[in-house]
Amino acid sequence: MSNRVLILHGWGGSDHPHWQSELASEIAKDYGTVSFPLLDNCHFPSKNRWIRQVKKILEEFQPTTVVCHSLANTLWFWLCQEEIITIEKLVMVSPPSLQTTEDTIKTFFPCKVPKNIHAKEVYLIVSDNDPWIKLDEAENMAKAIDAKYTIIENGGHINADSGFGKWDLIEKLIIKKN
Repeated sequence: MSNRVLILHGWGGSDHPHWQSELASEIAKDYGTVSFPLLDNCHFPSKNRWIRQVKKILEEFQPTTVVCHSLANTLWFWLCQEEIITIEKLVMVSPPSLQTTEDTIKTFFPCKVPKNIHAKEVYLIVSDNDPWIKLDEAENMAKAIDAKYTIIENGGHINADSGFGKWDLIEKLIIKKN
């Protein structure tokens, strides 16, 4: 079965020049199968609406790989408490603290790390100066979900604002070039 990649953005979306947008373009260039949906009301997200929307996408698209950035990681944790498919690979980039208190996204928090992550292989990539999570929490999260753990030096929130447009690391992880 070919790789079917679902890319899930965080709060506010991940449009160009964000690395998620670049990744979607790179996958599509070689006729790869990618879904990069704009989640409902991304600037004022509702956890329940996003869960419903992504559950439907998971059922219809049947991804083998899911790539989450920021709030999408928390969303995935919530989805893991539902009946969802198990994927081959989950890549989690810049998850926020599970105790985040930001008003606009408060329906997503607090959140627990799920017992079943619904993925056979998990990668967690964080920055050592991400304003949304401290490294000790990220490391504990990685251990709890048995993830391969990568720390990017001075990467901020690993988004377009911190210089992450085209990003070789993520492309190598997702796109299998022969």
